[in-house]
Order: sequence, then structure tokens, then C-alpha cells
Amino acid sequence: MRIVIAEDDALLREGLALLLRAEGLEVVATTGDPAGLLAAVDELEPDVAIVDVRMPPTHTDEGVRAAVEARRRRPGLAVLVLSAYVEQAFATELLGGGAHRVGYLLKERVGHVEEFLDALHRVAGGGTAVDPEVVAQLLTRTRPDAGLERLSAREHEVLGLMAEGLGNTAIAARLVVTEGAVHKHIRSIFAKLDLAPSDEADRRVSAVLRYLRTADVR
Repeated sequence: MRIVIAEDDALLREGLALLLRAEGLEVVATTGDPAGLLAAVDELEPDVAIVDVRMPPTHTDEGVRAAVEARRRRPGLAVLVLSAYVEQAFATELLGGGAHRVGYLLKERVGHVEEFLDALHRVAGGGTAVDPEVVAQLLTRTRPDAGLERLSAREHEVLGLMAEGLGNTAIAARLVVTEGAVHKHIRSIFAKLDLAPSDEADRRVSAVLRYLRTADVR
């Protein structure tokens, strides 16, 4: 796995590089600005980019925009975005269009090494990874949704883990239940959200988007 890190905080940038190299991963470049990220993507053809949301010069959304451009230049590039706090607009957009190979973690998650590495490998492997705290904060701002209100407490729990990017096996392990039980809960979620079987290829993403889009956009 070839990785490029784009983070304007030099201490965090070099700390990430040391951590990943210690895990036997290949960090091919580190940079503190969007231009450096794009140059590294063009020249070094990495598999994964770890990108800060807010970067110079305005420290608003330069990192996100650079990540989008990097994926345009190198289709299939996995992107793991780091943010100091929940940026709702980006979190709800993350899974738009059934996006794959993308993740959104709070920077504090980096300190939980196993969780951070799990998210990195999940994104690199073609999946998604959304920080549990992002999901939790979005849920505190939800608007009423008749379909979601029909879900049981356990179904809400399963859907929340789906929003983090976990597959059925990982959800079963987290909840200490069988995969069959998880599959049953997901079928029930689809039914209560009126997601028809004809949409089966997209129903999982549709359910997660429905879940996240109930957040009150501020």
C-alpha cells in the first residue's frame, strides 16, 4: 500500500508517517498543502491519500477539493479525510452516489491506533469508514423521519454501524450476534424505509444516506 499524507500540521503529518512506516506501510510522500498532494498523486501514483479537510491558504475546504481532484486524476485512489471536528456538509456528502474507497475520521481517532489502521485498510480495500462520533453527532440533530421512527432500537444500532462503513460480519461481531440476525435486521430496515427489492444494489447506501440526511443542515 503506497500512501501520501497531506496535512499542514507538521507534527501530526510526521507522526502519521512514522506510525504507518512502523506498521510496514509505504509512505511515498508527505506534504503540507493541496498543490503538494496533487503533485505527489501525479508523480508517485499512490494507492491511498490521507488528507486534512482544512488546508492553506484559507483553511476552509481546500483539502476536500484537492482530494476530489486527486481522485479525478487517479481513478480508484482511496481517500481517508481527517478533520478536527464534525463537518456535517462533508459527512453527509461522503456516501453520495454510492462512493467507495472513502473515509472520514476525526483527528482524535488517530490516537486509537488499531481503529485508525482498521479504517485505513477498510478504505484501501474498497469500503467506506465514517467515524462513530460523526454518526453520533449527526443523530443528535435529526429531524423527524417517519420511516426511521419505525425502526426498533436494535435496528437503529445496526443502521448506525452500517453508516460507519461496517459490513455484516463486523456488525455481528460488534453487537455479539449472529450474521443471520444482522441480515434479518437489515431486511427489516429496508422494509420499514420502503426500499424496494428492485433497488437491491443500492439499498444499503440508500438507507445510510436516509439516516445521515435527517441531520439538520446548519
